[in-house]
Amino acid sequence: MKYLFCFGTRPEVIKLAPVIKEMQQENLAPVLCVTGQHREMLDQMLSVLDLSPDYDLDLMKAGQSLNSLSASIFENFDSILKKENPDVVLVQGDTTTATIIAQSAFHRKIKIAHVEAGLRTYQRYSPFPEEINRQLISRIATWHFTPTLNATQNLLKEGIEPENILQTGNTVVDALELVSNQISEEIPLPGLKADFYNYQKKILVTGHRRENFGKGMEELCQALIEISKNKDFKIIFPVHLNPKTKLIVEKHLKGISNINLLPPVNYTEMIWLIAHCDLIISDSGGVQEEAPTFKKPVLVTREFTERVEAVEAGFSILTGANAENIVSHALRLLKTPPDFSNISNPFGDGKAAERIVDFLESQVSTG
Repeated sequence: MKYLFCFGTRPEVIKLAPVIKEMQQENLAPVLCVTGQHREMLDQMLSVLDLSPDYDLDLMKAGQSLNSLSASIFENFDSILKKENPDVVLVQGDTTTATIIAQSAFHRKIKIAHVEAGLRTYQRYSPFPEEINRQLISRIATWHFTPTLNATQNLLKEGIEPENILQTGNTVVDALELVSNQISEEIPLPGLKADFYNYQKKILVTGHRRENFGKGMEELCQALIEISKNKDFKIIFPVHLNPKTKLIVEKHLKGISNINLLPPVNYTEMIWLIAHCDLIISDSGGVQEEAPTFKKPVLVTREFTERVEAVEAGFSILTGANAENIVSHALRLLKTPPDFSNISNPFGDGKAAERIVDFLESQVSTG
């Protein structure tokens, strides 16, 4: 059987890498295609994970719209499908790449396997466009690999046949194990000042969601200014390159002594920061999934999350992009850290990739 993986962003390659590695260990020779939706961050992860694509569509263009990117993927990927004629196309998550690749495979009646299926907020524009992307993929996928019971139940409620769903855990846990030997105790970032360990509390901040452009980013900055008044706190903020984030953050936070504004960091650097912080403030879905492995609390600066398991387990708190909420929860958690020692990781045990490959081999060989 021939398996074709296609991905275009850093989160996709992080979460597909364990499945690809598992297939390679089983001598299944998967074919890899990248769209280049996020060029620099994607290339960083390919290097970290030692993956070499067979095809690189290199479609990223400055300022491109979702529609123009979609059109480019449709136009350029079809020839690869025709040449490779795979039995299964694998996509991950909720990106434009995953959505258009799945539709392209469907048009050629090729089986589609969706990794990290079933996440929902049921809010049309939150996250945008990811919420609708996931729902679209679910309508056309052949097999659905869900990370949690909530995700499985979402698909069952939507009428997906139980025999086509496999609850695997989230492959992000597998990915953390893949890169664990690359994480050292040494500070990996020159941009972190030598006094990092002199601060009583370290706070990691990220922000990039479209929903928080403008007022939301302003609120986040106001919250960080207030938190930074305690000079025992160190705030580390790797700033996204999007001008709608970068310009606002630099305008408000540049020059504050205990706030480190860093350029974007690679995956191993981000994992180091998660492991060495006391609190995370973020609108990232991936961070919500990664933090439980390190027993770290996350203030989620969104109104809704599709990672409800982290909220239910106590790892995540929804604050919205509201300065008052962020500050009050941050100060409380920094004063009285939560005890997660007896709470298991809601996203699985690190064996998701093995389950996915075993299932595909059994299904495709008998199909």
